[in-house]
Amino acid sequence: MKPTDVLKEEHRLVLEMLKVIGAVCAKLDKGEAVDAGHLASIIDFIRTFTDQCHHAKEEKLLFPALAKVGLPATDGPVAVMLREHALGRSLVRSMDDALAAMKKGDVGGAAAFAENARKYIELLGNHIDKEDHVLFVMADQRLSPGAQEELMAGFDRVEREETGEGVHEKYHALLHRLRDLYLSTAT
Repeated sequence: MKPTDVLKEEHRLVLEMLKVIGAVCAKLDKGEAVDAGHLASIIDFIRTFTDQCHHAKEEKLLFPALAKVGLPATDGPVAVMLREHALGRSLVRSMDDALAAMKKGDVGGAAAFAENARKYIELLGNHIDKEDHVLFVMADQRLSPGAQEELMAGFDRVEREETGEGVHEKYHALLHRLRDLYLSTAT
């Protein structure tokens, strides 16, 4: 298994969560109640699984490895990915602000959450497509077997030391629970 395979597998989980978020947005758009705890769990998934686990592997390990083989973070595809990571974080902050407003009874909070969530869905869907079909292809072509082994060891270290034991399992379970709640009724 290559480092890009690990990242692609994580992308599959993120894409599944994007479907859940889309279904949640549809409910909010119709004025239907959505459990605030579920919205908070979505934000937690994005911040912890997508950003602290997945994006950390890219930003701390993959992107520097790519810089060593001629793909600097200051321009080109890596720079685009970094800008999109930052934009995603901004949208998640806006979703969190909207959730706080909803909890205070602000009637516009649900619409603001849905608006920012839809922007996040579009951003991350396109972002993942670019990584899977452009950046990761470049990485597979340019990174030596030794560099790929170093990345895999680094990914394991991120999982152990930064993300923590059981975190993947926790977010897999959360994703499945939310998927069962929102996607089974969305059809």
